Order: sequence, then structure tokens, then C-alpha cells
Amino acid sequence: MTAGGSNRLLTPEEVAEWLKVSEVTVRNKYRSWGLKAQKVGRLLRFRERDIVAYLDENYG
Repeated sequence: MTAGGSNRLLTPEEVAEWLKVSEVTVRNKYRSWGLKAQKVGRLLRFRERDIVAYLDENYG
């Protein structure tokens, strides 16, 4: 992964694994956490760079 993350789209399951929380928690809390989500059809996806930015801002 490059500094700042990439434009790669992550599934809620991948984000949950990364953050060490359940997938249900990601789906229920991403808005209150301020994570930007992308809709691909009916599917929810997150840009890797947005997750990296969130972690840097809140835990870095």
C-alpha cells in the first residue's frame, strides 16, 4: 500500500477485518464515524485512502 492509501475499493467485510470490528458494526456505524462510502449498484464499498485518512485523523 502506498502512503495515503489507494483508490482500491474495499468491501465492508475487508474494512471490518482491518478495523477489527464486525461487518455489521461497519454497516451500522460508518456514517457516524464519518467514513465516505461508495455505492456500486446496491453494494457498499469504501475507498482504501478514505479508511487510511480516517485512521490517521482519529488514531494516528
